[in-house]
Amino acid sequence: MKLLNVKVVLDRDMDIRQTDPDCVVLKELDDKGTRYAILSHRWGTEVDFEEMTGLVKMEGRNKGEVKQREGYQKIIKSCEQAARDGYEWLWIDTCCIDKRSSSELSEAINSMYQWYRNAQVCYAYLHDVDESTFPTHRNNNKFGGSNGWPEWFVRGWTLQELIAPKEVVFFNKSWLPIGNKRRLAPTLQDITGIPFQVLRDGLAAKRLSVAQIMSWAAHRKTTRVEDRTYSLLGLFGVNMPMLYGEGRKAFRRLQLEIIRESNDHSIFAWNPRVPRPGSVLAVSPSDFRDCQDIEKVELDEFADKLIEYIEKNQLGDPSNTSSSCGIFRTITMRRKRRAHQHKLAELREAAHSRQLGTFSVLNAGIQVWLPVIPCHDHFRAILACSDTFGHLVTIDLGSAGSSFDRIFGTTDILKTYPEFQTLYLTHRSASEALREFALDDRTVSCYGFSRCGTFPREVSGNTISFSSLTNDLILIVYANDNVGSRFAVGLGYYFGQGWVHVTSDEHSQRKDWKDFAGRVYNRMWNARAEHARSMPKCPEEVGYERRDNFIKHAHLPRSILAARVVWGRWESYNFKLMIDVEQCSGCCAGPRSWTATV
Repeated sequence: MKLLNVKVVLDRDMDIRQTDPDCVVLKELDDKGTRYAILSHRWGTEVDFEEMTGLVKMEGRNKGEVKQREGYQKIIKSCEQAARDGYEWLWIDTCCIDKRSSSELSEAINSMYQWYRNAQVCYAYLHDVDESTFPTHRNNNKFGGSNGWPEWFVRGWTLQELIAPKEVVFFNKSWLPIGNKRRLAPTLQDITGIPFQVLRDGLAAKRLSVAQIMSWAAHRKTTRVEDRTYSLLGLFGVNMPMLYGEGRKAFRRLQLEIIRESNDHSIFAWNPRVPRPGSVLAVSPSDFRDCQDIEKVELDEFADKLIEYIEKNQLGDPSNTSSSCGIFRTITMRRKRRAHQHKLAELREAAHSRQLGTFSVLNAGIQVWLPVIPCHDHFRAILACSDTFGHLVTIDLGSAGSSFDRIFGTTDILKTYPEFQTLYLTHRSASEALREFALDDRTVSCYGFSRCGTFPREVSGNTISFSSLTNDLILIVYANDNVGSRFAVGLGYYFGQGWVHVTSDEHSQRKDWKDFAGRVYNRMWNARAEHARSMPKCPEEVGYERRDNFIKHAHLPRSILAARVVWGRWESYNFKLMIDVEQCSGCCAGPRSWTATV
């Protein structure tokens, strides 16, 4: 790692005109054998590697501009503090990495957790704290943009910078010390959700699950999308190449790397605020926001937990079945109880298998061996992790061909024994669409309508993408404010069946289209099975021609207009969707059945 020579930096700042132009400000040293301090801060107007090393050779005007920056003052103040503490060397991320070199940047990001861990002390600079004491209560008036706490606590990179170092000293805006990590551990736990044992003694101090660690990053932000992922590498002990520009795919790569290194089922226990069927992998750390109490269940504990789950939910319980009365009932019940105990013994033995702790990432999906309860049209998989109450966590899986998608919104469960099965879980990211439809809605403007947006996820352009063929729904909302009318077109998939539904706004006085979209989304999601069944099945022959397009329209209340949707037949890869508004002949008061065109 490249470290700042504290004395050289301070001497150069004191009298830059007398400084040797070839003085060595940064030196390559070994982090394990060098005593150094390290800075953690919120970026502002910073000084980079090239400017720091070439400051002496700059022209006067440029030199003055650099020295006036907030970032330069942070470097000088950090060096002064390091000198007072007896350190010759200091590391600062803004100027100690030559970001012009992609290999150096990648090495630094993959090594950063280690560098913070090996530092003798970390200086955490809180630029927005004016007081001489550490803030111990949430203050939304002062820190409204960062959940009521200093901004340092909502940045992505500062998570590892808080956990990794043995000693962290906090400084206010004036560079006065206002506390350290060890003494402030209870307050820091309240702010960050990180257990105080981890804050005092590091990650090894407490048995942690993947989901718990992810939850600490759920509310944190980074300037670049990829950095939400890259800032977590050290916390999970994995390495990845940096691919800026890949967006959210970085988080998918991180999860796959964790799965290759770990047998922790809690990586599948995420719970998004808005149901998002498809991949069993989360889209971002935000999906783990409610997972702070999810604990990993070790394999030697899982068998007992599984039997407890079966008994609690009365799965396969012989007392649930009735039989004839008298002595025959008694004999039958004894036989059923013996069979029940035998089945529990089989499941206990299976739960001790090494297969349970083995994941394989394959093209077909993530290969896992899990106990699953068959439901009517899906499986409920039981994971080796527990929730706040110590109960095993379950997720629902729906068939998507040769693999299984994560699905949501199911409530039914059969009272049958779980069975251990080898499954392939879908690990495609949500952005890797399984189906894409070309949207043509140009003519809606003829009657004054325009597209408000899509819900629950944003779609740019005229391509509608589905992330799952098992369970997915997206709404497109249109409005004409002049006549107070709007309508929504719902596009969905339900266990391989595509469907379309149209509904209009019965409450046009409400101005917020997202409120309308949210209400419609919930109604359509709850009725998705019915909508899928109402779709036309295999096209019938009409003479010698096939029906390749289907039409549906819905009357718009308080108007002479109707919304019309033309849907292409997906079996023939006719992935087109046309939406327009037409004059209604008055023949309907609501959605019509499907018609077909040739």
